[in-house]
Amino acid sequence: MLFNYLKISIRNFRKQRLFSGLNILGLGIGIAAVWLMVLYVADELSYDRFHAKSDRIFRLTQEAEWATGSFKLAPTSAPFAPALQNEYPEIEKTVRISAEGGGKIRFGEKQVDAQDIFFTDASVFDVFSYPFLYGNPATALVEPQKIVLTKTLAARIFGDASKAVGQTVFFSNNYPNVVTGVIEDVPVNSHLNFSALRSLPKDYTSDWQAGDIYTYLLLKEGTDAKKLEAKFPAFYTKYLQKQMGNAAYHMILQPLTSIHLHSMHLEYEIGTKGNIKTVYIFSAIALLILIIACINYMNLYTARSLKRVREVGVRKAIGSQRFQLIGQFLTESFMMTIVAGFVGFLLAKTALPFFNRLAEKSLSLDFQNNNILTFGIAAGFLLLIGLLSGLYPALMLSGYRPVIALKGQLGSHTGGAGFRQSLVVFQFAATVVMIACSGIVYRQIRYVNHKDLGFNKEQVLTFHIDKNEVRTQVGALKEKLGQNPVIESAAAASNPIGNNGIGSTSLFVETNNGEIASTPQMTQRFMADADYLRTMEIKLLQGRDFVKNSPADLAGSVLVNETLVKKQGWANPIGKRMRYPADKDGNATELTVVGVTRDFHIYSLQHKIEPLVIQLAPPQEQDNMYVRINAAKTPEALAYISQVYKTFDSEARPEFQFLDENFAKQYQAEQRQGNVLLAFAILAILIACLGLFGLAAFAAEARTKEIGVRKVLGASIQDVVLMLSKDFVKLVLVAIAIGTPVAVYTMNKWLQNFEYRETLSWWVFALAGIIAIVIALATVSSQALKSALTNPVKALRAE
Repeated sequence: MLFNYLKISIRNFRKQRLFSGLNILGLGIGIAAVWLMVLYVADELSYDRFHAKSDRIFRLTQEAEWATGSFKLAPTSAPFAPALQNEYPEIEKTVRISAEGGGKIRFGEKQVDAQDIFFTDASVFDVFSYPFLYGNPATALVEPQKIVLTKTLAARIFGDASKAVGQTVFFSNNYPNVVTGVIEDVPVNSHLNFSALRSLPKDYTSDWQAGDIYTYLLLKEGTDAKKLEAKFPAFYTKYLQKQMGNAAYHMILQPLTSIHLHSMHLEYEIGTKGNIKTVYIFSAIALLILIIACINYMNLYTARSLKRVREVGVRKAIGSQRFQLIGQFLTESFMMTIVAGFVGFLLAKTALPFFNRLAEKSLSLDFQNNNILTFGIAAGFLLLIGLLSGLYPALMLSGYRPVIALKGQLGSHTGGAGFRQSLVVFQFAATVVMIACSGIVYRQIRYVNHKDLGFNKEQVLTFHIDKNEVRTQVGALKEKLGQNPVIESAAAASNPIGNNGIGSTSLFVETNNGEIASTPQMTQRFMADADYLRTMEIKLLQGRDFVKNSPADLAGSVLVNETLVKKQGWANPIGKRMRYPADKDGNATELTVVGVTRDFHIYSLQHKIEPLVIQLAPPQEQDNMYVRINAAKTPEALAYISQVYKTFDSEARPEFQFLDENFAKQYQAEQRQGNVLLAFAILAILIACLGLFGLAAFAAEARTKEIGVRKVLGASIQDVVLMLSKDFVKLVLVAIAIGTPVAVYTMNKWLQNFEYRETLSWWVFALAGIIAIVIALATVSSQALKSALTNPVKALRAE
């Protein structure tokens, strides 16, 4: 019986090459899209699961809210880890990580730039799983000034990683570190990406509010993290309340495996994070593409199978049972799905390099590295698609009564046309949504890249000053740079802006009644020299700028932004006082406002402008140069800066970053989303067009005699084309009406990720609808024109 089903299926495929080809190609594209998306989602969900104890590792984060401010921070400070270890026996180990260990590494004449280096505790190898190639993990970071390299960095420095252990490398200011181990490179699916680990200084600590350390806890077997978390209020009362006051403060244990996808709400994250919303969106897109492909399959298969009504009648007349007919049609469906699965695999394999570039991943589709379970899942997936896609046509066709079927009449099943039309509407509604969403994403990315940031970011580059002695000579460096006309201006500051990592602090701020408030205010804090505003072209609204080399300004003068002034309600901000929290000796530094700047963005536009305090940078904080160069002579300017800088640091190789690129990098995740969305929108359009082409061909074939009669009675080619096209255009118009509200709702939600965003313009959605109509017309008209040009004599003779 099965052999007979297969033989008949193969015959039907040969007889209906066009429809079989369209079905297989459409379903194959859908399967390929799902395959790629499954690889992407699986990779996103795999982060940090390679650690042997991942289910027991948690990161400590902190949140607080009070009348004048709030924060949600990924980092804590150095005292947290030892205090928690002493307070709670449920904690087996703690480890602290500081991201400030990077810089230029020198070994002999070789110099390597490695900014991705962490300071950490010796317990890091007890908590995390980083396999050692050389060295002893138990002792590698026990002593100060020790470093463990990854295999790649060791090879870059020494040529051969096996020669690294025991060697001494030097960081900035000739600071020595002895190499005590070499580990395997950190897997790409890790939220901690580094090229080396350095030991923290012995007895390292800081103020409780420093916020410069990431704290990880390894809990003992069987410990309930939520129950431990419930004990933390007592920790706050004992260690933090004195400094923070009566804030609504919470310490939260974040599972290691959730950090990559569930940390978007936290400030000062370590490295680039994913977003669970993106995983949901991409999963939904993949499912949508597959549904569109399956709809295509059902539509084409059902429409074409209606030509086999007489076959059903004959089979029933000679004794075939309904289950046998269902088996025949399902066999054909399964065969087509299996072939489509192979086509989908080949398409996915071919498209994977392009998809990796688009999504910035290193995904692979190599079954040699997987087990037999993968093949089983893939086979089961294809069988499920075959069953779901073929079941409706099989049930419909097998349900015809023999008498009606032998006459070639559709009887009560004409309602199937309405079902097919509904499926076409769904396809194009989904297509309209994806086209509109792609347009909105493109407009938002364009908006954030061109919005006025409150300063002129064009042709401003930054580079880091490594040596302390050079930082004391910044004035001479700027003077030397200014001697060449290709350099328009130069300044120094504590950080390069646009990297989302400036930092914040708490200050007690003077109110309008002349008293300094008893509750602290969270503000962003930035240090810059007296040339900074001029170099960045930031407007000063009130008061004055810093005075060069002024001891008074260095001691306690600050500039504030508009937002801080508005938040405090200051009518006259000049002269207002601020005070830092007292240190451990009871001393508190007081600051005085001398100027107000126009609001400017130091973070990406996903973040709103917060209150900002700018202090005059002392020499040790002037470690980042800002240089505005002549746009027409960029290569010459870069060469000149390098040449001048070498006269101050002969070993230096400055690495330049342009500010506009710094800001653009913050939108890479959204840019990737937009690119992937656009690519899959094109796939959805292609699949929908394949289905529409097939349905148009079927409609034209079903109305062959009608077309012949109309032409004989004088109908023009345009009349015939319009007759065959208008029904499909109506369906697309209905799809636009359904899809547009969905796209508006979806994009409103997505734009909420940005504090500053483009407005939703009606014309974007109108354009998406017009594109859908044009695509549908172009697809249908080709078949309609072919039918309209057919000789009416042949049409009238058609069966």
